[in-house]
Amino acid sequence: MSRLSYDEGAMGQVVALKKTDITALSLLFQALSNEFRLGILNLLRSRPRNVSEICQALELEQTVVSHNLRCLTFCGLVAGERFGKTKVYSLNKDTVEPILRLGDRHISSYAGNLRHCESLER
Repeated sequence: MSRLSYDEGAMGQVVALKKTDITALSLLFQALSNEFRLGILNLLRSRPRNVSEICQALELEQTVVSHNLRCLTFCGLVAGERFGKTKVYSLNKDTVEPILRLGDRHISSYAGNLRHCESLER
């Protein structure tokens, strides 16, 4: 799997992301910025689930869940595995769990005001 590439300054210090990686990272954050998708990711933290289980737990329509799972799968945030006629989705725990924990830690330490924000788009 490819990694983000950086321009390196003196002694290997990270200077900046390359333009193509900024675009990719922006798209990743865009995928994470949707409340439906974050709800799905949060639900999958406990265990893998199929679409019906996700729909029931989050009280969302199947089309909404399927659409958002397609995005999450494309971004590598979840993986789907077929068991007969059922597809079960699981969280990419290697990267997503640390991202979610870091986001929670950031909000708790520096941006608690986001819990009641009315100025950013939803």
